[in-house]
Parts: sequence; structure tokens; C-alpha cells
Amino acid sequence: MIDVQSQTDHRNIRVDKVGVKDIRYPITVMDKNNGAQHTVASINMYVNLPREFKGTHMSRFIEILNEFHGNLDMREVSTILEEMQLRLQAGSAHLEISFPYFIKKLSPITVTAGLMEYGCRVAGSLDQSNECDLVLEVNVPITTVCPCSKEISMHGAHNQRGMVRLAVRFKKFIWIEDLVHLVEHCASCEVYSVLKRPDEKFVTEKAYENPKFVEDVVRDVASALKTDANVLWFKVDVENFESIHNHSAYACIERLK
Repeated sequence: MIDVQSQTDHRNIRVDKVGVKDIRYPITVMDKNNGAQHTVASINMYVNLPREFKGTHMSRFIEILNEFHGNLDMREVSTILEEMQLRLQAGSAHLEISFPYFIKKLSPITVTAGLMEYGCRVAGSLDQSNECDLVLEVNVPITTVCPCSKEISMHGAHNQRGMVRLAVRFKKFIWIEDLVHLVEHCASCEVYSVLKRPDEKFVTEKAYENPKFVEDVVRDVASALKTDANVLWFKVDVENFESIHNHSAYACIERLK
């Protein structure tokens, strides 16, 4: 049968990324407390396309993914990228894996267990130098109390839920749990899935005694990462979903160490 994709294209324009998006697929993630955690990811797979080829072979992406079924975790990203390069005759390959990750958290006073969901993403790229660039990203919900509101108000202060997105490049394996803990420690207070009344009292008062702007949170996270020799690069941004404004507050720090 005629292979249309391999035919010559005369427009002489290379394509930087071509492939498949939003593949729903089961994966295994290393779990610090339980060894492994099974979840379902949304996967994007791309390669570059030289100017002389009309198209890429889309089915090969799925074939490669299926070959790693049951053994697809972060440690296999570089191997999958190498296989994409080889099978699709590409100079560069890119893999993006987004997934929910769950951590059991105990409420601070009544020690009630609940599962917290954290959105995570692993992005890997491989170029012709065969150097794999790997980025791990975690999205961590937090609570903040506005320092200005507390300072100027006779009663109370406005508080809100925020989202911290932290992405890192690293030398050796890094645990999702460690990144989550680092971020939560920098907030006014953590977010929990289950809170009884004594817990709610605790987190409300803890946040009130620890007010922070978005600028404070990104600076605290950056300060902690600067002392971590395993982290080569990081980007942290914070968005507060303001409770008394019709806009969000935002701050970002990116550093190459």
C-alpha cells in the first residue's frame, strides 16, 4: 500500500512538533510511602518532522506507548523518547505526561484521614545530542491570609485558596511528596480534604497568625529550593483566587542555579 506520509513535500518547511495529544492511559508513579501508585494520565507525544517528509506515522506513537503498558513510570521517560526518535526517524522527541496524584493526609487535630489530589506533570525532551531534558511539575493548593487586610482591619482578615505550580529540573530522582511538603510549608496554612470542627479552628487560627502575600510564598519556596543541591532549575508561580476582588493575585520566580 502507498505510504503517503513518507512521500516528498515540496514546500521545504520543517515541522517543529507533530504527533498525538490527550491520550488517556494508565501509568504507575513512584509513591514514597507505598512504593507505587496507579493512576490515569493524559499523554502528549511529539517528534520533529524534516522538511522533505509529508507527514509522520501517527500510529507508531500509540504502538510505542502500548509496548510500555504496565511499566510506564517516570524512570522510563528517556527510554520512550529514544524509541520515538528511532521508530519515527526523528531528530527530537517530546513526551508530556499529566496525571492526578493522591496523598493521604491526616487532619491536624482529630487526625482524620483523607486523600488530597495534586495535579502533576512530567515533561521530557530528547534532541540529537541524546541529552534528556526532564521537568517535574506539581500543582499544590494552599491557603493564604492577606497581611494588609490583617493589619488594617479591626476584626479578622480576608483569606483565600491559592494554587502553587512548581516545576523543577534535578540531578537525581526527586519525590513528588517532598515537593508538595516544601510548598505547603511555605503557605499560610495547608489545605485538607477532611476537617472536623477542632481541625477547622486550628487551620483558621494558624493561617491568621501566618499571613502571606503571593510574593511571600514564591520567595519562601525559592529560598528553600536555592539550598537544595539536587535542584538545577526551578520555576514557581502562585495564583491566589482572591475572596474580595474579581481578579486573582499572581507572582512568579524562575531561576537557573
